[in-house]
Amino acid sequence: MKAHSGNVGVFVRIRPTAHFAQGLVECLPDGQTVNIYHRRDSKKTQDSIKGRPSSWSFRLEGVLQDVSQEEVYDRVCHPLVQGAFDGYNGTVMCFGQTGAGKTYTMTGSTKSYKQRGFIPRALQQVFQEIERRTDFSFSVQLSFMEIYNETLLDLLSPVSPLQDSTPPSARGLVVMEEPGRGVVIKGLSLHPVFSEEDALDLMFEADMNRVTGSHALNRNSSRSHCIFSLHIESRSRTLSEAKYVTSKLSLVDLAGSERLGKTGSEGQMLKESTYINKSLSFLEQTILALADRRREHVPFRHTKLTHALKNSLGGNCNTVLVANVYGEAEHLDETLCTMHFARRMKNVKIQPAVNEHMDPALQVKKLQKELVTLKEEMSIHNTLLKNQSVEHEPLSEAQLAEISTEVQSYLDGSLMEISVKSIRQVEAVFAQFKLAVQKQEQKDVMCNTCSSMKKDHGAVTPDVKESDGRGVTEEAEAGGSVASDSHKQTRRANTTATKTKKSKDKHSTTQGDGSPSSKKRCETSSRKQNTSQTSEKELDPQEPEAQNQEAQPVEPAQHESPPTKSECFEDFKVGPGSKISSILKENKAVLLERRSLVRQLTEEINAVKGEIDHVMSTLLQHKQMRAAPEDEYPAEDEEPDAALLLQLSKLKTLYRLRHVALHDVKAEVNYCEHLVHQCRVRLVSEFETWYKTASLTPEEKTLALIQSDDTEQQPQAELPPDAPSAQFFHNARCRTQKRRDVRAHSGYKRLLQTPPAT
Repeated sequence: MKAHSGNVGVFVRIRPTAHFAQGLVECLPDGQTVNIYHRRDSKKTQDSIKGRPSSWSFRLEGVLQDVSQEEVYDRVCHPLVQGAFDGYNGTVMCFGQTGAGKTYTMTGSTKSYKQRGFIPRALQQVFQEIERRTDFSFSVQLSFMEIYNETLLDLLSPVSPLQDSTPPSARGLVVMEEPGRGVVIKGLSLHPVFSEEDALDLMFEADMNRVTGSHALNRNSSRSHCIFSLHIESRSRTLSEAKYVTSKLSLVDLAGSERLGKTGSEGQMLKESTYINKSLSFLEQTILALADRRREHVPFRHTKLTHALKNSLGGNCNTVLVANVYGEAEHLDETLCTMHFARRMKNVKIQPAVNEHMDPALQVKKLQKELVTLKEEMSIHNTLLKNQSVEHEPLSEAQLAEISTEVQSYLDGSLMEISVKSIRQVEAVFAQFKLAVQKQEQKDVMCNTCSSMKKDHGAVTPDVKESDGRGVTEEAEAGGSVASDSHKQTRRANTTATKTKKSKDKHSTTQGDGSPSSKKRCETSSRKQNTSQTSEKELDPQEPEAQNQEAQPVEPAQHESPPTKSECFEDFKVGPGSKISSILKENKAVLLERRSLVRQLTEEINAVKGEIDHVMSTLLQHKQMRAAPEDEYPAEDEEPDAALLLQLSKLKTLYRLRHVALHDVKAEVNYCEHLVHQCRVRLVSEFETWYKTASLTPEEKTLALIQSDDTEQQPQAELPPDAPSAQFFHNARCRTQKRRDVRAHSGYKRLLQTPPAT
């Protein structure tokens, strides 16, 4: 799907049923029009006008009736995923009443590969396209969020699998708007995925954490709005351009839009339905505001749903709506409401555009290369003009000192002309003139202050001699006040000199080993070491909790107690799980090495920063001494300290290099932590499977093997031989089922904490 200014695409999908209302719902042969005939009941049977059937005609982009999941995906979602690789955002939303097929369209059946929905098919298309486009490097990140009772919940919040008794709590997710990025969900976890199987694992894990309920219309109804997002970043491998392309693909499964009376909801179910209807009502108001060009204000902030979908509704995004409806006569009212919503959605304008960005690092390299080229051209130009004395490089410290001497000689009158041959020399000359003017202004201010003080002292004495009586007292008091002011000024000057001297002494003492700054750095480094030791301890995989943690009394040798679960875990790490355990240890060793490197780089950066501060403070003291009056400080050489400036530039370069290295090592640390977490999860999951089989009797083991062979052979027979991703789907589903069994066995429950209303 390419960029074009148009309207939101709208499709209607009719759920297959054996009781289709042939006389009330009509799908025309053009495949785009649906006619609905509705006979309204009337108490006045003699009124023929109210008894006549009312009809509505809806023309949409497509009518999907009795079609497969593959055909629905190809018509609706496939163009959006393809456009995402070109830099266009895409959004697919499923809207309709409960049981009409929204979740089936979006997720599909988790037990059948052929009946999978938009999300697994989109993941398959994304990674197939990545393998096809070898000239580009891609990074894919995944997130899954639900909105339950106006509370944002992360369905992929990281939880340690060993902490069975500690369920995850609701994360503090907040909808925010950032300049240049639009609406973002602060606190939502983004998971990098490198293969289709990893992405399917996360999808099944999030689907297992969703909130569902049972009511009159659906035994497994989703009680929340869910938003699945894929963030794709594409960079060219062949072109050395600073441009790169990003896109966001959002797949939204909205909750049911039916009336409360049809579900018979009570208690918690009634509260959930109230929140769902409220958010969908505000969604419809937002759609009406977007469709009306005369409206200036669009109420996006009324609910979390509309605020989170602000980028997808009428913005820089290719948006498609799938209206899921029933074709039965008893649901005709809800079908009609869904079709009216689809018609309003069709009037919303969209303006998709390519999301191009500039890489700052590559842009700097490009500009530096262009600068070198321009300098070479200027040197060639000067050579042709036989003007080789012109330099375009930054001025050295010696050249700056020479310019300062020439400017001073020019101001004194000993030099009649200053030779200037480049723009940099002009700037340096003007800087020296500015510095000379500032010094002269400071001298004038000090001279004016001293002359005013002398005049005040001379004016007091004759007035006191000529006065008598009460006037003498008044003049004496006035003279006393003037004298006190002069004393105050003298004391202030002395205090300033004393403070300056103390600051020098203090600076000299801070360079010692026992200075407060050095002590503070030592305390900071020791605190970091303690933190690193704590993090190293946290890296070790926690042993599974034994069922009997209390110490058993020692019994005679003939009645040996069975090994605990923790002991079995140690045996498993040495025996069947030795390969995974060794990989985990290697990853932890690499992680510890990278963390120690981070600490080392941090200490080096702090040391360089301290040296920079010391050099800058020294230069500042020299500048203050040169700017002071000559009668207060002896005249010194006004040339800048070239050695200090050269040392400062080297320290700043070293500081920047250390920062770049620290940033790269931190990225490696994050990746190593991800690998360690994956190894830990796999080690524990395989141990749980091994522990269950180890505790069975030989007869039970044989029966379990037979059952596992039967269950494994059955889906293998259903998998098409020409679909390589079918094996990924099957493996991810099996691992999710094992995690579900482990949670059910350990009494795991997912708690939802709704924040108190303000």
